[in-house]
Amino acid sequence: MKTDFLNKIRVVPVVVIKELDDTIPTLSALCEGGLPVAEITFRTPCAAEAIALGVKEFPNMHIGAGTVINAAQAKRAVDAGASFIVSPGLSAEVAKVCKNADIPYFPGCATPAEIMQAIGLGITTVKFFPANIYGGFNAIKALSAPFPQVKFLPTGGVDLSNICEFLAFDQIVAVGGSFMMKGDIKENCKKLLEVISK
Repeated sequence: MKTDFLNKIRVVPVVVIKELDDTIPTLSALCEGGLPVAEITFRTPCAAEAIALGVKEFPNMHIGAGTVINAAQAKRAVDAGASFIVSPGLSAEVAKVCKNADIPYFPGCATPAEIMQAIGLGITTVKFFPANIYGGFNAIKALSAPFPQVKFLPTGGVDLSNICEFLAFDQIVAVGGSFMMKGDIKENCKKLLEVISK
C-alpha cells in the first residue's frame, strides 16, 4: 500500500517553501532529525519547483504536495514527482488526478457527509482539518464509530502537548503539522520522535 509510510513515520511535516534556495537546507534538516517526509504546500509560487528539486536531491524521502485545491495544481504536483497529495477540503477532480497517477490523496474531511463522499471516491485515509476547530480528538473518536474503515490524519492544533493522545488511537494513522518547522528543525524533529517513542 502506498499509504504505508504514514504507519511508519507517524508525523507529516507541513512545509512552506518561500524561496527555492530554502528547499535543500529545509529537507536536509527534516531527514537529519529523523523525519524523511514533507508535505510541501502550494501556498507559494515555487512549490512545484521545490517538490521537483526535493524529489531529485532526496530520493529516499516521501515528498508530497499540500494545500492542493484543484486539478491544475494536482497535475503540476504529479509532474513535479509528488508521491502523495493533500488538500484542505475534498475535491473530486483532485481525487481523479491522483487516481490516474496512482498516488495517495488525503482530502480534508471534517463532517460525516464529506467522509462518505471520500469513501465513495475510494478514499479511506482522510485529513481531519482544522482538527482543533472541529472538535479535535473527541470528534475523531466520534466519527470513527460509524466509519471503522477510515483512517484519520489530523492537522491543525496538533503539537507536542497532545500528539501522544492522537497517535495512541487506532484510527489515527499519523498527524500533520508545522509545529516542528519553527526554529531548529533538526532538533525539533529529534525531540518530537523522542516524545512519541515513549
